[in-house]
Amino acid sequence: MSIAADKQGADGETRKERVDREMMELLNELRVALPGVQFLLAFLLIVPFQQTIDRTTEFQRDVYLITLAAAAVATALLIAPAAQHRVLFRQHDKEALLRRSNHSAFAGLVALAVAMTCAVLLVVDVLFSRTLAWASAGALAALLAWWWIAVPFWIRSHDREPDSEESLPA
Repeated sequence: MSIAADKQGADGETRKERVDREMMELLNELRVALPGVQFLLAFLLIVPFQQTIDRTTEFQRDVYLITLAAAAVATALLIAPAAQHRVLFRQHDKEALLRRSNHSAFAGLVALAVAMTCAVLLVVDVLFSRTLAWASAGALAALLAWWWIAVPFWIRSHDREPDSEESLPA
């Protein structure tokens, strides 16, 4: 068996091809998340300039600050893989870039979940009641934790063949 064949996986894909493919998949996934987080951040940036901002409570201002910070952090973390990819172009360390980008994307999604949850908390508190706001935000946080974190990690821990499409639910 040749050295080149040793470097190929069971599916005939070399390690370099796999890293290149996984990097493109990650960047494509981020293209889906970015418009939403950028829209949320843009919306949050204009809120203080509304005429009703002086009627907010201290609690609402605190939640707003957390929401704004989380949206800004999410935006930065979700853009980071593309920025690093561009800066490190042709540096021959794409596998390390892929690992960092994966961590950045996951942290960005967690920050996005915090921003979305806090945005719901803020809006429902302003329009309805604090009790309904906490209930709504809690329900959203539980939903995001379940679908974005718990289910994928459960599937990952019970999947005997990580690259097998047969193990994915229909």
